[in-house]
Amino acid sequence: MRLKAIRLSGFKSFVDPTTVPFNTNLTGIVGPNGCGKSNTIDAVRWVMGESSAKYLRGDAMTDVIFNGSSERKPVSKASVDLIFDNSARTLRGEYAAYNEISVRRQVTRDGQSTYYMNGTKCRRKDITDLFLGTGLGPRSYAIIEQGMISRLIEAKPEELRVYVEEAAGISKYKDRRRETENRMRRTQENLERLSDIRSELERQLAHLERQAQAAEKYKELKADERRKKAELHAIRWTLLNSEYEAEELKIREHEVRLESHQAELQASATGMEEQRQEYQQRTDTFNSAQGHFYEIGARIARHEQKIEHQSQMSLQLNQDLAMVEKAILDAQKQLEQDQLAQEDVAAQLDMAEPELEMLQAGEEEGSAALLEAEEAQRDWQERWDQFAQRASEPTRRADVAQSRIQATEQQIIRLDQQLTRLRQEREQLTSDPEFGDFALLQEEVSETELQAESYQESLEQTQIQLQSAREESEQLRRTLEEERQKLQQMLSRKATLEALQKAALGQGSEAVSHWLESHQLARRPRLAQRIQVADGWETAAETVLGDYLQAVLVDDMSATQNWLSSFSEGVLTLWQSSGNTASAAGTLAEKVTSQESLGSLLGKVKTADDLAQALAMRSSLAAHESVITRDGIWIGPDWLRVARDADNEGGILARQQELEMLDAESDDLDITVEEHQADLDSLLLRLQSLEQQRDVAQREWRTVSQKLMELKSRLSAQQAKAEQLALRTDKLDQSLAEMTETHQLESEELAALRLEWQEAMAAVGEDTDERERLQAERTALQQRLSQARMAAGQNKDRLHQLQLQVQHLKSRDDSLKQAIARLAEQMKQQQERRSQILENQNKDHTADLEELKAGLEELLEQRLASEQTMQTARKALEEADTRMRTLEQQRAAAEQKILEVRGQLEQVRMNCQALDIRRQGLVEQLQEEKLSMQDVLQNLPENADAEIWMQELTRIGERIARLGPINLAAIDEYKLQSERKVYLDAQNEDLEKALATLEGAIQKIDRETRNRFKETFDKMNAGLADLFPKVFGGGHASLELTDDDILSTGVAIMARPPGKKNSTIHLLSGGEKALTAIALVFSIFQLNPAPFCMLDEVDAPLDDANVGRYARLVKAMSEKVQFIYITHNKIAMEMADQLMGVTMHEPGVSRLVSVDIEEAAGMVETA
Repeated sequence: MRLKAIRLSGFKSFVDPTTVPFNTNLTGIVGPNGCGKSNTIDAVRWVMGESSAKYLRGDAMTDVIFNGSSERKPVSKASVDLIFDNSARTLRGEYAAYNEISVRRQVTRDGQSTYYMNGTKCRRKDITDLFLGTGLGPRSYAIIEQGMISRLIEAKPEELRVYVEEAAGISKYKDRRRETENRMRRTQENLERLSDIRSELERQLAHLERQAQAAEKYKELKADERRKKAELHAIRWTLLNSEYEAEELKIREHEVRLESHQAELQASATGMEEQRQEYQQRTDTFNSAQGHFYEIGARIARHEQKIEHQSQMSLQLNQDLAMVEKAILDAQKQLEQDQLAQEDVAAQLDMAEPELEMLQAGEEEGSAALLEAEEAQRDWQERWDQFAQRASEPTRRADVAQSRIQATEQQIIRLDQQLTRLRQEREQLTSDPEFGDFALLQEEVSETELQAESYQESLEQTQIQLQSAREESEQLRRTLEEERQKLQQMLSRKATLEALQKAALGQGSEAVSHWLESHQLARRPRLAQRIQVADGWETAAETVLGDYLQAVLVDDMSATQNWLSSFSEGVLTLWQSSGNTASAAGTLAEKVTSQESLGSLLGKVKTADDLAQALAMRSSLAAHESVITRDGIWIGPDWLRVARDADNEGGILARQQELEMLDAESDDLDITVEEHQADLDSLLLRLQSLEQQRDVAQREWRTVSQKLMELKSRLSAQQAKAEQLALRTDKLDQSLAEMTETHQLESEELAALRLEWQEAMAAVGEDTDERERLQAERTALQQRLSQARMAAGQNKDRLHQLQLQVQHLKSRDDSLKQAIARLAEQMKQQQERRSQILENQNKDHTADLEELKAGLEELLEQRLASEQTMQTARKALEEADTRMRTLEQQRAAAEQKILEVRGQLEQVRMNCQALDIRRQGLVEQLQEEKLSMQDVLQNLPENADAEIWMQELTRIGERIARLGPINLAAIDEYKLQSERKVYLDAQNEDLEKALATLEGAIQKIDRETRNRFKETFDKMNAGLADLFPKVFGGGHASLELTDDDILSTGVAIMARPPGKKNSTIHLLSGGEKALTAIALVFSIFQLNPAPFCMLDEVDAPLDDANVGRYARLVKAMSEKVQFIYITHNKIAMEMADQLMGVTMHEPGVSRLVSVDIEEAAGMVETA
């Protein structure tokens, strides 16, 4: 493989697309200093993947982009292509089949660098991998410059070893070994983490196994408990079913008696209906008379209002007239002000317009003066360009000398920096060795040990907190379970009471419910749901209200007239909703709070605290009055009634209050359950957080422990490091002496160059007088041009300002004219309004007022007659009402007869309903357990006894309690974690196998590296021993290993020119070092020839005799290796098969030209 061509575009000084061809194996590049020759080598190094701007002679990677010149603008990107001829199939792998390979790198101003291989975008690593083992690379021995010669000879043993490795082609082995070590380290870390997880998992499995066993026992006992509970429910259901059948028989008996009494009540209700119709007719007559009376009163009010309106109209006209006259005066005043303002604006316009015309004329004169000044400036510029072209030749010579001075100064600066760096390094090694402070490292080890102990203590404390949090969560979980059970009991009790209440309110009758549903009354509230009774009076209120508690509330009773024809079965009570009225003191109505008016039922029932007080009040009762005690003893003038409920569930009103209390308590308990659930969730989050803290503490403890081991290892390695530092100090002393000598030589050359520059500047000074005259003329012309521009600008600004002022005055004049016209129109409208008001004041309204007063007298007489008619109708209505109340008392007496039968029937129904609810509750409890009552009854023993079953349930409950807290999830968790343990064990085994495989790979790589390195080292040593006498004409040189370990040893070079017995290579002169380095590099090329070799002025420190030896050696090696070299030496130029010149005819821009030997020699002599 050989380098066929380089294509550059925008790279450093090669701004234009340039192709540098290499047609032979020996190509020389020549040209003056600073023309850009070395940029071709920088381009190759850059494409090879160089990432350090220092090695490319810059401060940043974007410095390789052309940054502009005196005549060219900067470009946005730089691009370099390397074209390789691979017809010999030197490269392997996927590119072995290509005869030509193109590698390109491109960079933009934003620092974005892109690589391409055969036009396909790729990575930098792909480029470096392509050349691994070929000897090519950004810093390989294939690219040699003057600085590299010194670096190669002065390199540390470890740095020199890199060149041997590259020659041996083991760079890829090192990369592979480094990747393998990284994989081994990651695998080891995974093994450690996996070991920690497995240890923790084993502890968890032991704990989970105990919990799972307890959970299995718990599940067995709970299954027995559920079975026993189901059988106990079946026993209780059998007993309740017998009681239920007996109560159904009683219901049928009481229904027969109730139907008989209801027939009697229906007969009395018929007579009462006739009396109601008569009462309704008289009510209509009274309402009609009363409406006529109210209508006449409204007409009287309207006449009185009209009379008042006529009186106020005259006053309003006087006020309007005053307002209009004031508006006319205001408009007149504003009109006068606007007219004066218009006159003032016209005067200002008369003054501004002449000045505007004068400024416009001045602007034309200023523009002409400005054009004249600019023309003079252009004439001067042409004369200055002619002078600059004539005087540029001496300046160019001075610039060339200045460039060489700058290069020499930079070289001296670099030498100063190297001397400073070497002295600083020497001082640091002498005063404070890098690894010599054992006490500091020991102190760090002690601090790390204390830190490890602190992390271990923190880990133990976290584990204690974790155990405490687990116990607290278990206690809170038990409390939450108890509260949920209590809440369930409340809800069950509530459901039972709601069912009893529903039955008590008559909502259990299917016929009545169907009728209510068909008339959209099923969801209407019942009277009992709208009643609140004072504490202790529930029994009394329920005794009096009786069946009325079941009454369905309706908005309009008259709407039910057509409905009742379809009601054929059951008992129905409707109650018309109405507003609450005041209750009479001392009556039962005072003890009852309701949204409905209950005065007709409770207003005549007085209250007594006990039976004695009630009996005392009986003698004062009227025929329609009664008295009732707290405990429900109801006494009339000649009767007494007592109702006692055999069911311990209480009455309707007591149940309603208990339901409301249960609603409130269950809501509070539900909130408490939610709060405790939130606390439990928070505690579980805290548990999770503590577990995470424990994991973090474990990781930190392991990290600190590993750091402690590393520190102890470093402590043990300090002694060996100190010995190496002593050897380095001796080498620094030798380098300082040689660097000081080189610095002296460069300083002498700098003095000579400065003298040459002064001579060139003297020639430049001959044109100084003419230059100063032209510069003075330029100053005067620039001042004249500046004054003309300033005058023209000021005149233009004043003209623009005055134009704006005139425009503003004209706009103001127009707006004032419009305002004057608008005010005149407003005055005209106000004057018309004043005439209209005066016309209205002259009208006579007296006749209308007298007519209204006469109509009012007539209406007053009609109201008196209507009032007499209304009084007659009211009297007739009162008589009908008296008869109606009498009939109502008779109906009440009839209803009293059926109260006892209905109460008894209702009580029996409630008993039966309660039994049925309890039976259904037992069935539902079994259904919740996915059981059937029939199945349980079939398997129930014949002699089953509820008491024995309850004792057995108690024993099972005690056994469950002895088990303690149970984690039912432990069974599934134990199975899951067991499966995870098996998986982690398999992973651990796989990782151990992978680690063993990687260790085997490392050993194999090490064996191969040792063999190749030793073989290459011996060959390089033999090649160096052969080439060194050729370039020096005698003497000998050799390579030595600094350590017995082939994998880590450094390489040192020993060279002794003919007649010298120096102890170290640092005692050689600069030229001798250069020849030694050349011999070493060429020995590498003989061993592992790179596709090409680039030499950048490596012959600069050599004299002609040594250049001749160097040239002959290169010429001989060019038969196998392609050489591209940069030189200023005529002898080196003569050996080239192809010469290319680089010039900088345009400042800052390099160009490629063809050069022959004679022309090149002339260029060297000129430079």
